[in-house]
Amino acid sequence: MTTPAVGTRASRTRAITERDIELFTELTGDRNPLHYDPDEAAASRFGGIIVQGGVTSGLLNAVVAEDLPGPGTVFLHVDWDFKAPVRPGDEITAEVEVLEAREDKPLTKLRTTIVNQEGSVVLDGSALVWTEPL
Repeated sequence: MTTPAVGTRASRTRAITERDIELFTELTGDRNPLHYDPDEAAASRFGGIIVQGGVTSGLLNAVVAEDLPGPGTVFLHVDWDFKAPVRPGDEITAEVEVLEAREDKPLTKLRTTIVNQEGSVVLDGSALVWTEPL
């Protein structure tokens, strides 16, 4: 297994749909009115329906497990700040950048960022991941 180089980046982009909210609810049981009730959501500080944070951050799972560091990689620790809401119809891009990579263990520290189609940061933070040799 090769150690990823510091500064290496990978990203994935996905259009978010109302079905994503429904699927996440089926999986988790999260039925927060902010995700479903247009009137309640409109009256909130968000001004409308928002997507669950797990849907937003889930795109990072795909980048980490499929692209960088790649297959066999799992999160050990995350430190994420949700900066702005994501709404159905938004297109988000999740990006990771290698900040540190250990030579003696398959541990990698990543910068994690998600932006929407307007370039606004919706999630920012870091993650420590382990890559299991497969």
